[in-house]
Amino acid sequence: MSKGKRELTAEQREELLSKLKARFESNMNRHEGLEWDKVQAKLIANPEKLWSLNEMERTGGEPDVVGFDEVKGEYIFYDCAPESPKGRRSLCYDNAALEARKEHKPANSAAGMAAEMGIELLTEEQYRSLQNLGKFDTKTSSWVKTPDSVRKLGGAIFCDRRYDMVFTYHNGAESYYSSRGFRGSLRV
Repeated sequence: MSKGKRELTAEQREELLSKLKARFESNMNRHEGLEWDKVQAKLIANPEKLWSLNEMERTGGEPDVVGFDEVKGEYIFYDCAPESPKGRRSLCYDNAALEARKEHKPANSAAGMAAEMGIELLTEEQYRSLQNLGKFDTKTSSWVKTPDSVRKLGGAIFCDRRYDMVFTYHNGAESYYSSRGFRGSLRV
């Protein structure tokens, strides 16, 4: 990315801001009452968060603003790509699951990649909230933040949308599939 570990060049920053603005303006139903100029000012003041949004964009997440936390004064971004981001599929759930695999290890884990990107996995509640804004993951599925009680037993959960309903399922945390990725969130 240049200039430092987590900073975009001026050209990259302008290109990303242009994409984010176009997406914001094309999907006003996701963030009614919010103004792009205020979002952009917050992004410019937080270059590391802008770097994370660029990682979301680079891996196919199509991040967009989905809310504003008035208490913390933060804009909330989710991956809004129609299907689970292409650059984040074929991943097991977390690094412990990745280490547990003896053979045919995936390149990374969902939790590990999210941490590298500076974002959080969506929770099941956030995933369901996203589904109120459109129809997502009708052909793919996405790992979601798994409760510790489930993870301690070796499992992890994922969600998708089928038959116009949102479903939550479980799998062994070491499993991975070409149609399963993860969606992230970022607060700025």
